Amino acid sequence: MNKLLRSRATAALAVGVLGAGVLPGLAYGATTTTTTSSAACGISAGSITAAGDHRIQSFVATRPITRTENRFVARGIHPAGQAKLTSSWIHGPAEEGNSIGHDGNVVLGTVLYESGYLVPRGGGTPHKYQTRIGGGWGAFKSLEHSEVLLSSTSLRQNEYGLRTDGTLQRWNRGSDSLGRPVWRASGSAPGFSAVKTMALISQTKTYDTFLVNTRGGALYTVRIPTVSPMKPVVKKVRAATWQGFETMIAARCGAAGTLLLGIDKDTGSGYLYAMGHANGTATVIQGLGKVPGTFTDSLDFAWHGYSDPKLFGE
Repeated sequence: MNKLLRSRATAALAVGVLGAGVLPGLAYGATTTTTTSSAACGISAGSITAAGDHRIQSFVATRPITRTENRFVARGIHPAGQAKLTSSWIHGPAEEGNSIGHDGNVVLGTVLYESGYLVPRGGGTPHKYQTRIGGGWGAFKSLEHSEVLLSSTSLRQNEYGLRTDGTLQRWNRGSDSLGRPVWRASGSAPGFSAVKTMALISQTKTYDTFLVNTRGGALYTVRIPTVSPMKPVVKKVRAATWQGFETMIAARCGAAGTLLLGIDKDTGSGYLYAMGHANGTATVIQGLGKVPGTFTDSLDFAWHGYSDPKLFGE
C-alpha cells in the first residue's frame, strides 16, 4: 500500500490514548470538546455501496447514542457490483500533496487488491490506485489487516483471511526491492467453519486478537501469536445470543476497552456495545442500544484514522 499505511503505526506513537469510555466499569459520558476521562468514545463504520462508492457513518457513545457523521467519502472507488470482501480502511493526511489518503484491502470478483485513493482537501475527484495481489479469493468470507511498529526501523504487517471451509490463514506483508507489496504465507489453522464474522480488537507486538461470533450465537476471542507455527488461542466470551450480526466493527475505548458495533444486515440495524478488556466469560459487555441510521449497503467495514491508538481489547 502507499506511504499512508506504512506510516500509520509510527504516527500512532505520537498520540495519547483515547480518553473515555469504558474503563474499568464501562461507564460512558456526555460528549466534551476535549479529550478527558469524561469524553465519550466513538466509532466509525464504513460501507461500500452497490455502485462502488465509499460512505462513512460515525457514532459517539453518548446517552442516547449520537450519529456525528453520515456522508459519502468518495464516489466510484470500485467497479459497480464487484466488491465482495474488504478489510478495515484507514484514512489520514497523505504524503502525496494536499490530500487525504485512504487505504485498505478489497476483493473484486475473486481477485485481491491492495487499494487506495487520495481525495483533495476541500473535496474533488479522487485519485485511485491499486495493486493486484492474487486470485482465488472467491473461497474467502473475511479479510483483515493488522500492523504494529516493533522498533524505529521495523514494522510488523500481517494479513488475515478466513476461508469458507473454516481455515484461518495468515500472511506476512512486506515489499520487494522496488517497493511492491509481497504477501508471504505464515501459517494457517482449521476449525473456524462456524464463524459468521470477525472483528480485530487487539494489536500488540506479540499477538493480534479477533472477536468472532458463530452461527449458533456464541462469542469468542481468538488470539493469534505472531510466532510460527500459528496456534490460535480461543476463549469463549458468551455462549449464546450473538448470531444476529453479519458484521462486527471495533474501535479502541480507553486504555484497554473496546467499543463494538454489531450490524444485522437482515434488518439494516446496528447495535453498540461497550466491552471491558476481554477475559473469557468474565468479560464485561454493556449494551448501549440501537444506533441511529441504517446499514443497507453491500459491504460494511471499520474506518480508522491513521493516528488512532492501536486496538487493545484483549
